[in-house]
Amino acid sequence: MTPDLILIPGGEFSMGQADGRDEERPVHRVTVAPFRLGRCQVTNAEYDEFRHATGRAMPPFRLQAEFADPAQPVVGVSWFDAVAYCEWLSGFRLPTEAEWEFAARGGLEQQLYPWGNESVFARDGYQARWLRAPEPVGTAAPNGFGLYDMCENVHEWCADWFDPRYYAVSPADNPQGPVMGTRRASRGGAWRHQIKIARCAARSSIPPEFCYADYGFRVACDAE
Repeated sequence: MTPDLILIPGGEFSMGQADGRDEERPVHRVTVAPFRLGRCQVTNAEYDEFRHATGRAMPPFRLQAEFADPAQPVVGVSWFDAVAYCEWLSGFRLPTEAEWEFAARGGLEQQLYPWGNESVFARDGYQARWLRAPEPVGTAAPNGFGLYDMCENVHEWCADWFDPRYYAVSPADNPQGPVMGTRRASRGGAWRHQIKIARCAARSSIPPEFCYADYGFRVACDAE
């Protein structure tokens, strides 16, 4: 299986949001190297292929009707499950927080959402989506880089350990996150929240062993 990837050109951007939550400050300039990122979140069908090949356990929500569509993003996967999937593909990994935010912005500088500053409630079809579960991937408009479902559908695991104070000490070039921690970083909004779409700068985290019905991931790799 070959993931469908988008080449993200890399570059410099302002990471964080000055009027956001404490962990989103200070806004700081960051440079990320070119990399490739999954066009969509990893689906049930893709993850099924992995677990059938490796004997990995079925995610806990996989057989529930509202989560069973092969085209929906796989949910209920731990950070360790996501890393194992990337390693099974060989040469793949999870994106860093910096890569994820750069990619989510789609080339827009300091805008709230992947499409700009327009309200989430103006997003086409917002009121009809995410009523009981995530939507099939790639069914809403992509961002400027051609990536689907950035900031929406399910939270996405990132590679980094999480520290709410990391931005104060973050290196400027390709930050990789803290060297240790107890929680792993995640990004993006999710179907289960009252507001279904997150800001590009919004950060979240949970312990890496947790498996939630609104957590999935997408794959990344270094640009060749």
